[in-house]
Amino acid sequence: MIEESEKMKSAAEDKASHLADNLVPWSLGGTVLTWLLTRNITKALSILMVDFSCALKLAMPVSVLSAMRECSRAGITVKGGRFMEAVAAADTIVFDKTGTLTRSAPRVAEVIAFGGRDKNEMLRLAACLEEHYPHSIANAVVAEAANRGLIHEEFHSKVEYVVAHGISSTVNGERVFIGSHHFIIEDEKCSEPDEDTYRELPAEYSHLYLAIGGDVAAVICIEDPLREEAADVIAKLHESGISRVVMMTGDNERTARAVAEKVGIDEYYAEVLPEDKAAFIRAEHKAGRKVIMIGDGVNDSPALSESDAGIAISTGAAIAREIADITISADDLYTLVELKRLSNALMKRINRNYRTIIGFNGGLIGLGVLGVLPPATSALLHNASTLAIGLRSMTDL
Repeated sequence: MIEESEKMKSAAEDKASHLADNLVPWSLGGTVLTWLLTRNITKALSILMVDFSCALKLAMPVSVLSAMRECSRAGITVKGGRFMEAVAAADTIVFDKTGTLTRSAPRVAEVIAFGGRDKNEMLRLAACLEEHYPHSIANAVVAEAANRGLIHEEFHSKVEYVVAHGISSTVNGERVFIGSHHFIIEDEKCSEPDEDTYRELPAEYSHLYLAIGGDVAAVICIEDPLREEAADVIAKLHESGISRVVMMTGDNERTARAVAEKVGIDEYYAEVLPEDKAAFIRAEHKAGRKVIMIGDGVNDSPALSESDAGIAISTGAAIAREIADITISADDLYTLVELKRLSNALMKRINRNYRTIIGFNGGLIGLGVLGVLPPATSALLHNASTLAIGLRSMTDL
């Protein structure tokens, strides 16, 4: 999915360079035409001395490089100016939940065992399986087992990781699964315990299901604390021009709804797969919307690749950072607001540069053709304005 999406991404043509190249024959043609009509070499040279190409080819790249430098000082790494342009144009932003809207270091809050099984034994088995998968929730399970002094030896068969679902293996001749509700109940058809503790699982936690021999044996409750700044960041993104904030998570409906209500998400989707996230972004594109995707895991990579600007958290999976167009600091989400602010300011500067360059140099050409300005003066003013616009473009946004 990632490879296909990358193939479809063609590099955006450099508008300023393209325009500058197209204007060269017009400048040359205007020079020749003015001489043919007026037979005045001074007026003809006034056009030749003033060309749009210099300022267009200098000011725009300088503006972009300056903006990228400013981003880096704010803890934002941008792979190219076109991605800042995409952020400025975006009207929809899609968040993953775990490690993005929540802290990247979740912890085990509770282990609920069923059928008279021992909680510590269930945690030991879960840690034995999860240590093979470097994910923040897997790390939380392994860390909790270590905190409780539960030593787990390798007593299972080969571990199979199913992307966005969970892990499967065999222990003592029985199939063992650990993962999401969708994976355990819907895909693997494991039976659910007829116990009140199962029906009343706390909604404030993410739930990791452990099944043994076709029965749900335990649910590990993961405390995945929301970032303190999440609600304020989403409010500020709305203020900066984002009309839709969407959350897509593999968590169950109850947990997703609780998070969405707390942080002010416009719409959310629970128990989604990697292909669901990518398909949602494709549907948004068909509807004519520009989409930013923010995630940190392997599961987010197809959607990061599919979006107009994919943003990864710096502590996320290596493949997510590789695929993403932009990487932001994991310390706080306010860097996301800063990225949007800088991207908006960059596009305002570029548009202002276009108007200034075309307007000022067009005026010089007109005054030269009318005989008001000699070629030397036109050249001086043209080059002075090019330097002034270039230097202005170097300043902080």
